[in-house]
Amino acid sequence: MSISLSSLILLPIWISMAQILQGGPDEKEKTTALKDLLSRIDLDELMKKDEPPLDFPDTLEGFEYAFNEKGQLRHIKTGEPFVFNYREDLHRWNQKRYEALGEIITKYVYELLEKDCNLKKISIPVDATESEPKSFIFMSEDALTNPQKLMVLIHGSGVVRAGQWARRLIINEDLDSGTQIPFIKRAMDEGYGVIVLNPNENYIEVEKPKIHVQSSSDSSDEPAEKRERKDKVSKEIKKRRDFYEKYRNPQREKETMQLYIRENGSPEEHAVYVWDHFITQSAAENVFFVAHSYGGLAFVELNCCNWVSSSEPLDTSVESMLPDCPRVSAGKQLHLKKFIPGETSLQDRKVIYSYGKTS
Repeated sequence: MSISLSSLILLPIWISMAQILQGGPDEKEKTTALKDLLSRIDLDELMKKDEPPLDFPDTLEGFEYAFNEKGQLRHIKTGEPFVFNYREDLHRWNQKRYEALGEIITKYVYELLEKDCNLKKISIPVDATESEPKSFIFMSEDALTNPQKLMVLIHGSGVVRAGQWARRLIINEDLDSGTQIPFIKRAMDEGYGVIVLNPNENYIEVEKPKIHVQSSSDSSDEPAEKRERKDKVSKEIKKRRDFYEKYRNPQREKETMQLYIRENGSPEEHAVYVWDHFITQSAAENVFFVAHSYGGLAFVELNCCNWVSSSEPLDTSVESMLPDCPRVSAGKQLHLKKFIPGETSLQDRKVIYSYGKTS
């Protein structure tokens, strides 16, 4: 039988409350005080004190995992799939471990994009200085020079980065299920140039600088006794602050701040930036987009146009209740019309396409 530190801390308080509640009205004030004390206790913070250190490996080998020939993540010794609940009843610790593994997998996928798919890593903004935050995308050698066709891949929101569709699928299924690599390889085999966007890489995290507050007791105009008293008070305050910080952050997790990447501070900004600086500069006659989840919304920022069923003349602006791309009339009020090759007009095709996308 194991008893956690948080239980040992709370047990005396619960006992005291039980004793007080057995008393009369005179004990109400004490009850209120104890309830106030309980409300100030952060159980999540107390649970941290039972955790092992948040010190995880920085390689797949360190985690004792590897991808097999089928692209499945397996334990090196047991051959078993990844286990999330590595330690029972420590969900936060298990989640931190999962996130640490996820960061390693992100770098692993980046390596595959360069080594297996022969893509180039391109830093952005293109005119970034040495010291400013930067992001990057991946491009095939012929992405800007292919005269025929270009394929652009955009993943969704969350923790995924360039080359990924879903981290969960990479870890629990395989690389083919969770990455964009099968799409990239097939596209290149069929003669496409390829650009892989990285819309979630919007900022870098740096450790917050420590703020040093200079004591006002340095003033030479104050009497020595008063300065000594201020110094003593200042030391007591610092002692209490350090004690609280040790309680609040027992794992000594670093406090960070976010420095946003110029013109790439959101998925939408990133999509527009890559469009302006790369896609529009390409020689391709046809550009194809493959977007997943929120990546579709980022794509909409590229001045897309949606032809919808309407009695208004063709290309007349149509008001929309949704904050998506501009809508214009297809010139007809069709709900759906069967497409017959050779018989269906281009105008009708627009209506059919629009219906399939927006219904």
